[in-house]
Amino acid sequence: VMGRGDLQRLKAVNPSMGLMLESVSERLMLAGGAHDNAPDKKPAVRLRTLELAGELRIPFTTGILIGIGENWPERIDSLLAIRELHERYGHIQEVIVQNFRAKPTIPMHGHPNATTNDMVKTIALARLILGGAMNIQAPPNLTPDGYELYLDAGINDWGGVSPLTPDFINPEAPWPALRMLQEKSAQAGFELKARLPIYPEYIRQGDKYLPPSVRAYVERLCDPDGLVKNGGPLGNSPTLQHTTTASLLEIS
Repeated sequence: VMGRGDLQRLKAVNPSMGLMLESVSERLMLAGGAHDNAPDKKPAVRLRTLELAGELRIPFTTGILIGIGENWPERIDSLLAIRELHERYGHIQEVIVQNFRAKPTIPMHGHPNATTNDMVKTIALARLILGGAMNIQAPPNLTPDGYELYLDAGINDWGGVSPLTPDFINPEAPWPALRMLQEKSAQAGFELKARLPIYPEYIRQGDKYLPPSVRAYVERLCDPDGLVKNGGPLGNSPTLQHTTTASLLEIS
């Protein structure tokens, strides 16, 4: 959670930023809830950071975390809140739908994980609510058996899958091999492409969203389509498209 000054300072050295909304449910702040004793998780505080990022024209990633005690209306309200901010500022470049995973060291260690069915339904709702132009991501490593179902549900991005670094938030859940991800994507009719942390549509509007110093770096790294030059870690092979270009891999 940051204020205007911090966001302005970071914009000078970052092509994009992000903050998970997680949920707009105030109920989760109550004693025993997932956000109990976590003032930085207060929905109004997180929404204010997202709003400031919009005012500052920062390409921004956000998303919801499901399976933390929220109900279906609260999931929908969270997606609607993101949509409302994007309609006002146009700066939400990506929305993540992430499933909660219990860990032995956290207070919710006995809480059940979100199911694959919950994920598929939530992704489909996100696509309907946010529209066809929004980039929607779901992490494949948190559903190792069945993540390919997310493609049919409506995602067009796999997130920060990396052959070099772990998922630092969920280190117990290894990334799928890039070739496996490529094969499963191809089976669903997509080609896997590598992208930068900033999406092509925001690179194309670089004069609006990027300071000149950062823009120069981004333009050096991207190809004419705004994706990673020379295909990134996937070599020179074709990329994740389904009649329209849809990048499905972020370089970490």
